Amino acid sequence: MDNSEVAQVFFEIADLLDLQDVAFKPVAYRRAARNIEALEEDLNKLLADGRIEEIPGVGEAMAKKIEELLTTGKLGYLEKLRSEVPAGLVEILRVPDVGPKTAMVLHNDLGISSIEELKEAVLGHKLHGIKGFGEKTEERILQGIRTLEAKGGRTLLGLALPVGQAYVEYLRASQKLDMIGIAGSLRRGKETVGDIDILVGDDQPAAVMEAFVSYPQVAEVLMKGPTKSSVRLKDGLQVDLRAVGTESWGAALCYFTGSKEHNVEMRRIGVQKGLKLNEYGLFERDSGKMIAGATEEEVYRALGLRYVQPELRENSGELEAAKEGRLPKLIERGDIRGDLHVHTTWSDGFSKLEDIVEAASKMGHEYVAITDHSQSLRIAGGLTSEKLRRQVDAVRKAEDSAKGRIAVLAGSEVDIKSDGSLDFPDSLLKDLDIVIASVHSRFKMEKAAMTKRVLTAVGSGRVHVLGHPTGRLIGQRAPYELDLEEVFRAAKAAGVSMEINSFYDRLDLGDTNCRLAKAAGVTMAIGTDAHRVEHLEYIKYGVITARRGWLETKDILNALVAKELRKRLGGRKP
Repeated sequence: MDNSEVAQVFFEIADLLDLQDVAFKPVAYRRAARNIEALEEDLNKLLADGRIEEIPGVGEAMAKKIEELLTTGKLGYLEKLRSEVPAGLVEILRVPDVGPKTAMVLHNDLGISSIEELKEAVLGHKLHGIKGFGEKTEERILQGIRTLEAKGGRTLLGLALPVGQAYVEYLRASQKLDMIGIAGSLRRGKETVGDIDILVGDDQPAAVMEAFVSYPQVAEVLMKGPTKSSVRLKDGLQVDLRAVGTESWGAALCYFTGSKEHNVEMRRIGVQKGLKLNEYGLFERDSGKMIAGATEEEVYRALGLRYVQPELRENSGELEAAKEGRLPKLIERGDIRGDLHVHTTWSDGFSKLEDIVEAASKMGHEYVAITDHSQSLRIAGGLTSEKLRRQVDAVRKAEDSAKGRIAVLAGSEVDIKSDGSLDFPDSLLKDLDIVIASVHSRFKMEKAAMTKRVLTAVGSGRVHVLGHPTGRLIGQRAPYELDLEEVFRAAKAAGVSMEINSFYDRLDLGDTNCRLAKAAGVTMAIGTDAHRVEHLEYIKYGVITARRGWLETKDILNALVAKELRKRLGGRKP
């Protein structure tokens, strides 16, 4: 077993304990699972070195369970829990708005033990007979099922991209290749992907096909051919490899990157010019002469278009803009000068303030904002006013210790209460460099009430950034009801930025709403919501989302240099 498989076992244990209404243990197992997932070292090496208990949250009892999993591939404790809980209920917990108590009530009263049975019961209004279940409950559960169905068997961008990149690096190291790269929806930066597409431009691809199916993470070879092979990895992801001749590399990369709708429009433009476009190149229709294909740039140029960045290829106006020279100069990772949303061990983070500062500095950031949770979010160890004042002092000392290498901003992710008021008094908020205001409770408020709640916070005069503005968790929780257009207008008037939360299960604002916010004149702030130093690298997913939202450097708050950022925030001068 590898780290990911052990983590999944611990997540399942937590779910099973939840269904049994066991207190405290589920939280402990989920914390341990998250820490195992984030490990850079292999668990088997830690076991051999006797260092399993060095993992945060893993004590003697859990260490023994990890050892049993690694040595036998099984866990007696898990089998015992599975025997005590009706089959199928863990699956139901995947539905947003269905918690352990609800799942048990549904099973006990209606015999529901699968998502399919739950959907049938909701559509048949069978929940009405259960005490506490009404029409609104059914609507929420049905929305949750549809959210889950929309995700389907898709994998989050932040999980798929590292897998794809590692596979490409393995192939590049094992073979001398002319061209290789990721294609498909993963290259376009979609927030979820169905599988991973890798494209090779090589005139003799037999060797790379052999290397591809010999990758150590392959669990099953689905097919192997001279120019196309497919495998399923141990984590369940399917990876497809295609090979084309070097003269067709650019055309094939266009074709296999997609989107389908973008490609259809490209072919239509070609037809109007008497040309034929496919994965092998761009050809004159009458003579069959190839006029472009070696690079993507020459394919676009031959069609009379500016080059379209992969993230924009969704047939949402990008080809018209390419024809008219109106494409935006998209934000790039190197344009981001700092991280504006980071948690530490002062609240629910796993890394110390000093370690965060050091890691951010090594990444080349000019600044990092420390934004631990406020007091109302007790489950996340939210800071009291007094504790926040102590943290501000610690932040100032950390900045002094950095000796000019990096600016450290004292901030807070402040809860927006149900009435729109903020979780700390003005007398404290005014002393902070940056205030992120976020909704962390009562997600099911009516649209008008939720909108008023957010508008009150935005108009308070103390907020710099609205954190994860829609509250969604991809495939887990739908956005809460909110009039975003009204929020954008208010944010523009108040000078409040919208966050692009880079954590890959949020990516909130999403790309479509980023584009709407840009049209409303609202600035975005990209933050990782990091809870450990490794999460600081997630900034790249926020940048990808920003690019898909047509955002440029001028649209991003933390593309400003430190001095200009301080000025914009109106905080303490460096």
